[in-house]
Amino acid sequence: MDEKNKLNDIILTSDSMGSNSKKVILAVATLGVILIIVVILMNSLTSNDQNLPQATQTQTTTLPTAPKANEELAEEPLFEDVKVEKEQPASNEDLDRIAQKLKEETKEVETIEPLPQQHIVRSKPIIKQPKEVHKAKPEPKPVVKKVQSHTKQHFVQVGSFSHYKPNKKFLKSITDSGFHYTFRAVVVNGKKVNKVLVGPFKTRKDAKDALKTIRRNVIKGAFLVEI
Repeated sequence: MDEKNKLNDIILTSDSMGSNSKKVILAVATLGVILIIVVILMNSLTSNDQNLPQATQTQTTTLPTAPKANEELAEEPLFEDVKVEKEQPASNEDLDRIAQKLKEETKEVETIEPLPQQHIVRSKPIIKQPKEVHKAKPEPKPVVKKVQSHTKQHFVQVGSFSHYKPNKKFLKSITDSGFHYTFRAVVVNGKKVNKVLVGPFKTRKDAKDALKTIRRNVIKGAFLVEI
């Protein structure tokens, strides 16, 4: 039993030692990886730092070239030398020739005939007279005169006289009875006769009513007449 316990202790201790060794190996591996990463980062930073100074150096070297161009411009002269030639005054003969040419040119200008003026003939506007429209005059219609029918008037004849006039007493008896009288000349058998008529009356009835009074007050032989 003691031997078995010892063997078990040995196995346990061996197992515990194996697990500890594994942990140590893992820790060492992780440290190695971390170191490698740090080295890579440092190398990248140093390479960037080396590239920057080179660029600044190239810039500093290129700057001094500008003053050379300015020096070349300063050496060149601003203005070129120009030779001044003196003009000789024209002689009198040349002046005479020029004056003669000017006179000839002015003469040519004066001799140019003006163009004939074109007479513009303006056509007179044609005024169209309006045509007279003959309207047919309406023929006057014949006026038909109405023949007035002669209405007969009613009288009371009280006498007729051919040779002499009726006396005033007789005529006064007519007016005293309230009537009017008229004389009417007619021809009977070739003889002129003056009739004494009382009236006129509007209707035959009025004439009959008056006839009664006339027979009673004027003359009994009175009678009705229509004219």
